[in-house]
Amino acid sequence: MIDCQALRWGPPGRPLTPALYLERPAGSLTAIVGANGSGKSSLLKVMAGLQKPLSGKITLKVRHRGGVSFLPQQQHLDRQFPISLQELVVAGAWGRRDSPALRSQRLNTVLEDWALRGLEHRPLMALSGGELQRALLARLGLTEAPLLLLDEPHAALDEQGQALLWKHIHGWHAEGRTLVVVCHDLAAVRQHIPHTLLIKHSGCTLGRSHELIAQQPCTRVA
Repeated sequence: MIDCQALRWGPPGRPLTPALYLERPAGSLTAIVGANGSGKSSLLKVMAGLQKPLSGKITLKVRHRGGVSFLPQQQHLDRQFPISLQELVVAGAWGRRDSPALRSQRLNTVLEDWALRGLEHRPLMALSGGELQRALLARLGLTEAPLLLLDEPHAALDEQGQALLWKHIHGWHAEGRTLVVVCHDLAAVRQHIPHTLLIKHSGCTLGRSHELIAQQPCTRVA
C-alpha cells in the first residue's frame, strides 16, 4: 500500500532525516511519533501528495481518485469560512453517487456516531475545538478512501471524544483500510496501534509499538 524508497523530506536543502525506506501493507495500522520539528506532519503531507519530497520516491497503491483521505491539524483551517458543521461533514461524501435518501441516512448516522446531533447548523467559528475535531473526523467517516492519513486526530478531544476516536480507528481498520496516525500520546499508541514509526533527526525506526515505545524515556512525545 505504501512504499517509500530513499525518501527524504523537509525544507528545501535541509532534509529532516536520513533517507527513509518504509513499506506498509494494505490493511495496516501505523503510528508516527517523534519530537516537535522531527518531520511527522511533513511526512504525512508527502504521503498525501500535498508536499513534494526532496528526493527519493513514494508509491501509494490506491485508486487515483478518492483513494487517500487526509485529516489536517485544526490550525490549518479557516474558522471564519462561512459554512455550517453539517456542510463541513457532508463534504466527505463528495464524489459519491448516493441517492438523496441514502446520503441523508449516512449523514445522520455519522453525526450520531460522533455525538454531533444538535450542532448541524452551527458555523465553524461557533464550535469548540473538540466539536470541530469531531466534525472533521465525521467528514472522514463519510469517505470511502482505503488509505486514511490522520494528523493528530486526538487534538482538542476530551475523554469521551478520545474514546469515540479510538473506537472508529479500530472500526476503519477492521474494514480493511490502511491507517497512518501522527500521535503524541505514546500510552494511547502503545494501547491501540500495533506498529510505530519513530522519527528522529538521526534516522527512522519502525517496530512494534509496545517494544519501541518501552525504550523511550517518557510516556509522551511533545
